[in-house]
Amino acid sequence: MTTMVSRSESLIDLDSRHVAHNYSPLPVVAASADGAWITDVESRRYLDCLAAYSAVNFGHRHPEIIAAAHAQLDAVTLVSRAFHSDRLAPFCAALADLCGKDMVLPMNSGAEAVESGIKVARKWGLDVRGIEDSNIVVAQNNFHGRTTTIISFSDDETARRGFGPYTPGFRSVPFGDADALARAVDDRTVAVLLEPIQGEAGIIVPPDDYLPRVRALCTARGILMIADEIQSGLARTGATFACDHWDVVPDIYLLGKALGGGVVPLSAVVADRDVLDVLHPGEHGSTFGGNPLAAAVGSTVVDILRRGDYQRRATDLGDHLHARLRSLIGRGVIAVRGKGLWAGVDIDPVHGTGKQVSLRLAQRGVLVKDTHGSTLRFAPPLVITADEIDWAIARFTDVLSETA
Repeated sequence: MTTMVSRSESLIDLDSRHVAHNYSPLPVVAASADGAWITDVESRRYLDCLAAYSAVNFGHRHPEIIAAAHAQLDAVTLVSRAFHSDRLAPFCAALADLCGKDMVLPMNSGAEAVESGIKVARKWGLDVRGIEDSNIVVAQNNFHGRTTTIISFSDDETARRGFGPYTPGFRSVPFGDADALARAVDDRTVAVLLEPIQGEAGIIVPPDDYLPRVRALCTARGILMIADEIQSGLARTGATFACDHWDVVPDIYLLGKALGGGVVPLSAVVADRDVLDVLHPGEHGSTFGGNPLAAAVGSTVVDILRRGDYQRRATDLGDHLHARLRSLIGRGVIAVRGKGLWAGVDIDPVHGTGKQVSLRLAQRGVLVKDTHGSTLRFAPPLVITADEIDWAIARFTDVLSETA
């Protein structure tokens, strides 16, 4: 008897044979997307409540961003940094202005931005402070990427185990504990590297006095405060940067994901001249970093952010999302955390693991992602509507009810 194999099954089987197994995706094979919706190869539609970990903040195929990309594709896409391009300087000027800083170091992936920020901090420590063999203080349960240096100060044993030897020079302290951080700083500390809100850890929001105390400590000790806003930034939490909620301005912003508009990889280190001017020709670089296509897209993203519409949407719709999720506490949900359109939802284990609940939601047309076993992340594109949020929560309620 012949067994019919669906297009999705065929592609997932091909994936399992030829794609490195460094991810464990849900069995959904995207073929197209628009706004907050993804359509698979069988023409089933799903409400995207993950937004590629904030890379699709402005929705799939945002018209302005796509138009900018199309126009640039017809002009020039890559010359490397061996030459100037007419797109790079205007993009960097616009992004620096958005951040209230002087200069931009453009890169590609978020992990590249973090690695670049670490290099800048160490070079600044040597050139400006005269510190050799420097250290950087980081937070426990951080997520800054999976390169060798970054996993050297990660608590995630899945990402870390088997990839040593590890890069020295990092001190890890509990996230949200300003006293522990202060005790970890010594005369060889050049920087503190933090996510303002920890994403991969489960959308962990720190105490309200934490970031202001970190800022004050860094100023008093003459060290750099580096804010990894790669997931939390660019309107996700209802502000341009998550640090804005606490009126904190770091010395260095690390940006990525949504900066590329969901179209191209684009990341950046943004700081004042006295920090980024420690880099000289040949000390750092990237063939694709700051390419004209990415710069054209990034300029459009900055223009969109300047209008403030998405920050307001994230605030208003975030309040709605959090209210609907909190209504499920005691009905399968243990806790809800987050800001704006970014929520971490702890599931009562009686309803299954986070992965199992994610699978059941996918079967009902809602895409979320689990983390840390029993936590779901809700981070839809900021173009989502209140009715679409209600639709997703109704299906989440059904899943919890059926597994009670």
